[in-house]
This record gives sequence, C-alpha cells and structure tokens, in this order.
Amino acid sequence: MSLTGNWNYPTSIRFGVGRIAELAEVCRSQGILRPLLVTDSGLARAPITTATLDALRADGLAVALFCDLKPNPVEANLAGGLDAWRAGKHDGVIAFGGGSGLDMGKLIAFMSGQTRPVWDFEDIGDYWTRADESRIAPIIAVPTTAGTGSEVGRAAVIIDEASHTKRIIFHPKMMPRVVISDPAMTVGMPAKVTAGTGMDALAHCLEAYCAPGFHPMADGIAVEGMRLVTNALVRAVHTPSDLDARGQMLAAAAMGATAFQKGLGGMHALAHPIGALYDTHHGMTNATLMPYVLKFNRPAIEERITRLAAYLRLPSPGFDSFLAFVLKLRKDIGVPHSLFELGVDDKQADLIADMAVVDPSAGGNPLPMTRAGAAEIFDAAFHGRL
Repeated sequence: MSLTGNWNYPTSIRFGVGRIAELAEVCRSQGILRPLLVTDSGLARAPITTATLDALRADGLAVALFCDLKPNPVEANLAGGLDAWRAGKHDGVIAFGGGSGLDMGKLIAFMSGQTRPVWDFEDIGDYWTRADESRIAPIIAVPTTAGTGSEVGRAAVIIDEASHTKRIIFHPKMMPRVVISDPAMTVGMPAKVTAGTGMDALAHCLEAYCAPGFHPMADGIAVEGMRLVTNALVRAVHTPSDLDARGQMLAAAAMGATAFQKGLGGMHALAHPIGALYDTHHGMTNATLMPYVLKFNRPAIEERITRLAAYLRLPSPGFDSFLAFVLKLRKDIGVPHSLFELGVDDKQADLIADMAVVDPSAGGNPLPMTRAGAAEIFDAAFHGRL
C-alpha cells in the first residue's frame, strides 16, 4: 500500500514521499509570495533546506531564511524572528523542521500582527481571545522530524527565561493552513534524534489515551498511533532509509498531536521543567520518564493499558506486558534508563516538583498530580528505580 494521501483532519495535510515539490504551489494557494522560512541553525545548512529554498526561488517566490533558534527557543529568538519578518516585508511563514522550527515559525506568524507581549496569550483560560486574529499571518508547516506533531497543533512552546519555565502559547488560528508531510524529509535525522522524537510521538499518544475524560475520537487516534510506533520506530532508528517506517512515524507524530487535545499528563508535566532547567531533549526526557509515570499511574490506568496491550498484540496482554514492551523499546533505541544517565542532577528536585504540579499538562494525569507525587516520580526516575 502506498503511503500517500490528502487529509483534512485536523488541517489540510499533503502526505507522501516527494510532496515537498508542491510547496511553491501551496504558498501561492495561500496568497504567500514572500515567505519567511523558519528553521533551526543546524538544519539551515542541510541539503533538504537549501534545496527547498532554491526550488522556491526558482519558482519566483521571494523567500528568506531565519534560523537563529536555540533547541529550546526563548523570547530573544522570537524577537529576532519578528525583526526578520518586518525587514523582509514577508506575507507568510514556512515553519520548517522539528519542534523548535515549527513552534517558532508559528509564533512569528502569530505575533507578527499583535501589539501585546507574547505572555499575554499563554494557554490559560480564554487568554487567546486577547489576540487580533485578523492579523495572524498564514502558516505552512513542513516537518522534518517525526515527534512533536507541532505541524498539526494550535499552540507553541517557548521558554520564559525570567522564570525558567516553558510556556505554551495558544490560539486556534495558529494551526498551519497546509502541511507538507513528506517522509523523505526525515531520512537525514540522526539515530538519536529519530529515537527521541519517535518516543515523543509515543508519549503524546500514550498520555492522551490515558488522560481522563470522554473523547473516543482522540482515544482511537492515539491507539492506532501507538500501533504505528510499535511497528516502525526501531526500523526507523536502525534503517534510516526505510521510507515505509519513516512514513509511519511521521503519521504517528501528527496523530499524537491530534489526540492530545484530550490532555497529556505526568510525563510532560515533569519533562517541561526538566527541559527548561537542564536543556534536555524534550522527547528523550519524556522517554526516560515514561515507565516511572506509568507505574505511578497504574491504579488508574491498568484496565485501559490491558486493552491497549491486546490491540498491540503484545504477549500475555496486561499492564506488565506493556511496561516490558516500553522498557525493551527504550533499550533497543538507546534511551537512558534514568534521569541521571540523561545528564540531570537532583539538586533542583524540589523546584522541579513545584513546577510540575502547576504545568498545564499536570491536569491531564490519570491520578492527581500532587507535589508529593511529582517528587516521587522524579526520585524514581533519577535513580532508575522501578
């Protein structure tokens, strides 16, 4: 079966190998003639990026590049992007890359016409209604990693350096209008990045599936997304040119980000402060935390995980079978077993617990995320104790 399709959930997605060739036509369809392509500094020099820029220019589009981004973007990166937007008199954004490039591209397009500071649009209550949505620039997203799913999301993450916290900025119109989802664009990912981003996709699906509340559409998407990860992630890590595996992982990433409108949980609630304080890779942090959060939540999710294990056709379906699957998957693709092995110390354990309980993701945890619970998970994950 050919992994090619045109999807309209939750936005317009052009999926399939080689579809990056349609980018100029997509820009024109959205009225974009002077796009600002936003990506990270490492990817800016990659052949896929230079080839994309050359193709857009050959088609007559006045494209420029902005790539002054940290792996975990900060407000100064946004300010630089907005300066580039104004200097080039751009009329749309191509958000290109992994989570940092996608999120920053969306933020630049969102903030390009706003007069209030970015923190006024944090994902709290109805803060998003403060924005002038008529002045949000059009966004086209091109993911080059299979993890965050930010290409189909209505939010972006940025670090507030004053408080060392990751903040989520939200607006419905931050959703890219069109996504070019081309598995060939992900082939160049190093094995470690493939592993970390792939585990992020799994974490999104898993936490969405386990989040309380009635949302069968999100649950169905999450379960099938996890089946794709089960089938493809190890292949994608160890056989980078396997386009079938790359395609399945790219689809799973978009599915995870679609599903987590239902909620996330303890993995993300802890990964956000850890990433902000230690600059760790977000997906790899989620992957390291995953079994410890699962064990903590076991009383609330055992029946649900048993159903999931049966769907994934794991041996002797049950919670223990799924936990064993997660541990083996992590080992097979090189995920650290403990936060200590990830490069995190325990000197700020109390602060991390304090930050985790107020993180927006904490509200989706199957069990109440108390400070004591967050501290318990961190301690177990730091020492690698299950």
